[in-house]
Amino acid sequence: SPQARSKKRSRKHQRFMARRAVLERKGLLSPHRQPGSQSPEAGLEAHTELTKSSDNVPKAKQTVSSSLSLSASLDNIARHHSVLLSQGNSSSGRVRTSSLVLRPGKYVAIDCEMVGTGPQGKLSELARCSVVNYDGDVIYDKYVRPELPIVDYRTRWSGITKRHMKNAIPFKAAQAEILKILKDKIVVGHAIHNDFQALKYFHPKDRTRDTSQSPALKKRAGLPIRANVSLKNLARHLLHKKIQEGCKGHSSVEDAQTAMELYRLVEVQWEKQLAHSLPPRPPSPVTDPAADSSQYLDDQYWPTELMASSL
Repeated sequence: SPQARSKKRSRKHQRFMARRAVLERKGLLSPHRQPGSQSPEAGLEAHTELTKSSDNVPKAKQTVSSSLSLSASLDNIARHHSVLLSQGNSSSGRVRTSSLVLRPGKYVAIDCEMVGTGPQGKLSELARCSVVNYDGDVIYDKYVRPELPIVDYRTRWSGITKRHMKNAIPFKAAQAEILKILKDKIVVGHAIHNDFQALKYFHPKDRTRDTSQSPALKKRAGLPIRANVSLKNLARHLLHKKIQEGCKGHSSVEDAQTAMELYRLVEVQWEKQLAHSLPPRPPSPVTDPAADSSQYLDDQYWPTELMASSL
């Protein structure tokens, strides 16, 4: 009946006013000057303050001025980053800027050299691993002793010889050291699945940047998007540098540094595309708080401890 609904709403209002008094005592809400002057916006403010102190309370919809939209934020990052890139020291051969998408310390590039073990040397095992940071500085470079006897050193490509194995560390020890470095990092590499396979490791896909699979790099080099492109060709087309030359094999340090340089050429575009491809955030449970402020009178919007102290 209308009379019962009126009594129910009256009780809700009494609880609301009691809770408002608690908020005022806690300094979360400014005292109102006149009884009954509580506006829907003030109720929303109180609710928003409360949700900050409890993870079990649904969050109110944020105003536009409190945060930028995802697309606007990414556009600002791209513009700011482009300015910094244009101010870099081109004579050094590297762009000395900090990443605005993620902290530079979160990036590493890796390259591994393998030797042949097992029947006819067809099994590939790790024999050297190099890791460089965002600026291309070496943070790890060690020769690794495979678990099985080496049948083929593959020196023409790996650069590994028998003498390198004299001071090599066991695979398990190297694996532990390397995975400690890679933990929680964005890992850059070229055909990086081969490196992870040699390490007997799987890195999260969303934290992996494979330059052999980057459409932006291939397009920039004028190569077909679906083409299998080598690190050597990308370096020649985009960095104007020669790598993997001669008959002494590849340098895993040089290859890791090259992969990082290539990544940094298209970093902003790459990260922006990844950000846009992320699944959308779930909608807020409150679609239009200003439309009906009476919902904030419900007990579900109040932390248990606050309810106990106010009633």
